Amino acid sequence: MERSKREGKEDAGNSIKWSGKDFRSNEAYKNLRTNIEFSGEENKVLVFTSCTPNEGKSTVSLSVASSLAESGKKVLFIDADLRKSVLAGRHRVQGELKGLSHFLSGRAKVEDVVCKTQIEGLMVIFAGIIPPNPAELLGQERFGNLISSGRKVYDYIIIDAPPLGSVIDSAIIARVCDASVLVISANAISHKFARVVKEQLERSECPILGVVLNKVDMSQNKYYGKYYGKYYGKYGEK
Repeated sequence: MERSKREGKEDAGNSIKWSGKDFRSNEAYKNLRTNIEFSGEENKVLVFTSCTPNEGKSTVSLSVASSLAESGKKVLFIDADLRKSVLAGRHRVQGELKGLSHFLSGRAKVEDVVCKTQIEGLMVIFAGIIPPNPAELLGQERFGNLISSGRKVYDYIIIDAPPLGSVIDSAIIARVCDASVLVISANAISHKFARVVKEQLERSECPILGVVLNKVDMSQNKYYGKYYGKYYGKYGEK
C-alpha cells in the first residue's frame, strides 16, 4: 500500500519537466537565477507574486526553480495559489493528488504531498483541492513549520503565491519568506497599481529582491528599455 502511494506521487511530479524554451528565455532565467544566488545566502525562501492574474508568475517561478535545480541546488517548489492553481492542470497531472491544502488542513503528512519531478534536485508540492478558507490555512502555524523544516533540507524554497493585487494571501505567505519577487506583465499594469502592491509587500516586512517584467515584445527595444527602466528604477527607491 505504501509503495503504491509513493509511486503515485512520483508519477504526478514527473509530469513537470524543464520545457525547452528558446535561447533568449533560457538566458533570461539563468540571469535571474544568478541574481538570486548572489543576493545573499540568507535568501533561501522566495515568494513570487503579481498584481493581477495571468501575468505569468507561475511560469516564471517554476522556471526559476527548475533553473536553480539544474545548477545543482536542492529546490522545493510550492504551489501556494490555493484559490486558482494552474500548475496541476497545465502539466496534466492525473490521478488522486494530495497537495498543500491537504497538508495545511491536517488531511495529509508532508511526505504525502512532496512529489519528485524529472528534474534532478527539484521537488514539488501542488496546491491540492480549493479550500473554503485559503488565507486562514496559510496563516496557521502549520505552514510556518513546513517552511522551517524545508530550510533544513533544501537550498531554496520557491513559492508561487496568488496575485497580491487581488487577495491578501501573498502578504501572509511573505511573512515566513526571506525575500519576494514581483512579476509584472508588460503594458498591462499601471505604475500606480504596481506601487500599491509593492507597498503591500513591504508592509509584510519581506524585502523585494526585484521585479520581473514579463511578456515583453523584444522586437521593440526602445519601448523595452523605457518601460523596464521606469519600473525597475522606481522599485529600487526606498
